[in-house]
Amino acid sequence: MWIPARLLLTLFLLLSALPAVAWDSDVLHRFFPEADAVQEAAGDPPAVPVMRNGEQIGVLFETNDVTPIPAYSGEPVNMLVGMDMDGIITGVRVLEHSEPIMLVGIPDSKLEDFVFQYVTRGIHERVRVGLSPRQREGFKYVDGVSGATVTVVVMGEAIMRGARQIALAHGLVDPSEVPIVKPATVRDDVFEHAGWEELLEKGAVGRMHISRGEVDAAFVNTDAEHVDTARPGTEGETFVDLYAAYLNAPTVGRNLIGDDHYERIVGRLDEGEHALMLMARGDYSFKGSGFVRGGIFDRIQLMQGDTAIQFRDTDLVRAPQLAADGVPRFTERDIFIVRAEHNFDPGRAWDLELLVRRQIGALESVFVNFVLEYEPPEAWFDYPEPPAQIAEDDDRPLWVTVWEDRVMHIVVLGAGLFLLTLILMFQDVLARRPQLLWYLRHGFLVYTVVFIGWYALAQLSVVNIFTFTNALSTNFQWSTFLMDPMMFMLWTFVAATLLLWGRGVYCGWLCPFGAMQELINEVSRKLRVPQLELPWAVHERLWALKYLILLGLFGVSLHSLATAEVYAEVEPFKTAVTMRWQREWAFVLYAGILLAISIVNRKFFCRYMCPLGAGLAIPARIRLFDWLKRHKECGTPCQICAHECEVQAIHPDGRINANECHYCLDCQVTYWNDRKCPPLIARRKRREKAEKVSSGNQGGGFPEIRVNKQAASTAGAGQPSAREEVTS
Repeated sequence: MWIPARLLLTLFLLLSALPAVAWDSDVLHRFFPEADAVQEAAGDPPAVPVMRNGEQIGVLFETNDVTPIPAYSGEPVNMLVGMDMDGIITGVRVLEHSEPIMLVGIPDSKLEDFVFQYVTRGIHERVRVGLSPRQREGFKYVDGVSGATVTVVVMGEAIMRGARQIALAHGLVDPSEVPIVKPATVRDDVFEHAGWEELLEKGAVGRMHISRGEVDAAFVNTDAEHVDTARPGTEGETFVDLYAAYLNAPTVGRNLIGDDHYERIVGRLDEGEHALMLMARGDYSFKGSGFVRGGIFDRIQLMQGDTAIQFRDTDLVRAPQLAADGVPRFTERDIFIVRAEHNFDPGRAWDLELLVRRQIGALESVFVNFVLEYEPPEAWFDYPEPPAQIAEDDDRPLWVTVWEDRVMHIVVLGAGLFLLTLILMFQDVLARRPQLLWYLRHGFLVYTVVFIGWYALAQLSVVNIFTFTNALSTNFQWSTFLMDPMMFMLWTFVAATLLLWGRGVYCGWLCPFGAMQELINEVSRKLRVPQLELPWAVHERLWALKYLILLGLFGVSLHSLATAEVYAEVEPFKTAVTMRWQREWAFVLYAGILLAISIVNRKFFCRYMCPLGAGLAIPARIRLFDWLKRHKECGTPCQICAHECEVQAIHPDGRINANECHYCLDCQVTYWNDRKCPPLIARRKRREKAEKVSSGNQGGGFPEIRVNKQAASTAGAGQPSAREEVTS
């Protein structure tokens, strides 16, 4: 049903999928001045048809519904985009963002000015952000925002990519006219030994040399023209000499890094992933400091066709020593992983854009882009048949495709979680078989470190809690969390176990860093390394430290999720697990110290410092069952379990503190051990005595009583009687 224009605001307050507070009819008429009606949001991805005299003249959509690309903060910038039936953008408005740089000095008007440059751009245009020393044919350039380079690059990509997807999904473009080009595949059988110079001649390694004079020339006619210019006579000196290579191709990878490193790095990539090596010498770093501050390398991006690919800290792999003959000395070299979701085609040409920035004020800067062009040799690849056409009925959400691509990961994780569920459900049976439980538990800890941690990179973090909390208060969408199947499965399982068993299931079984600490401590105990245990009074008060850390991080996250993520480096998870120790020495040293402490104190970080553990302990207080059994004698007088609990989660009075318990089940092994647990020892001896008496009576008389004369003679000299011995 069509609605008069004056009722537009009411319609969107009640029915539209778009945020009701984000825009009004005035915004709509700036996008479509001739509009007189709209329809309800529909389609996948959703869009709002805009009408005039009963005829559709365009659509409105939100970028978060189509292309929720993470920006500098790790969260996408949500924008409202209008597009007419010819695929021409008629308007863009920023709805919401979490960018820290925009909260400390750069006004939102800068973003509005930036997105306005996309008005009148069409979906068939190739738009790039920033200046370029030479305007490349076929590209349109828009000005960036000083101090927010990563943010605006991501925003531009979200606008253009989202517009193309909406145009296809809602019939603005004939799907048959837009082919799906299947990527080429690397020919593993093609290998030729080559030194450095041969690789350069074959085009296997791309190069871009920039002199100081060329940089100065690129900034001519900008506000930074006279900033940091080259000294007279140094114009020909090297600013940066940058090289790029595609490592998946055996001729490149095996020659550059050697067979062993090739198998270790390239051989372990998931399907659809690619490894690029960047090498450079000169005064300018291609990495910059972006990934330390916010997780994104803000000086480089990979361009292929209309797709811009930016690298995050988790995409970095430290490069080994180069093995090729005649390779020059580089000041930096690193390997970046192009993830499968980017649909990168290694058989087609691609560009590496290098951003050079000049500061002209406290928050003002000007930047230009230099482009390294790479044309891969066709002989390295198998190219598919002519491209298939888009299936008109294939409207599956993107997360479904992601799950399909990670079937093996899902199956292995699902099997591990199913096994853990069985262990928890039948814990009493296993506790009576301590050797079997020992092997199961320690085998599972190795699985947690190797598969869940280092392979699947599914280490949970307190940042996940903040992100989820923030999503609940803003624009919650299950599709966002379904994009990572491993994290989604883990969090779902953790949520269920919090209600049934408490915090300890994750902290004791599923946390890779916690498992590392426990395995290290287990080895140290086997080697009889003396353990350092804190007095109970000190230990109990240190429990509060992790809750204080959690509260501090939560308070920061309310102001800025990005800032909270920086301070969340108190968790060493990113260093030791997600990035597999490939970080700066300070991060590695911090994580190494925490693991070293585990040699003499079991799970020190987990007990006293972990904000994630504190965050899980709070909702775990509403758990429905107490599965850990206790005797009435526990704590009074028996203290065996309390003394043996290696994380000191049992109070002197015998109570188990479920907020601190890591569910190792050691106390349950003792609970069922009638050779160790005093109440069970007493019951066993009474039973054995009764059986002995019963068997004697069945023999037809009283049992024979033999008296140890020596014992009898000393019974009055302080030796315990038989009854006293059993009682004791």
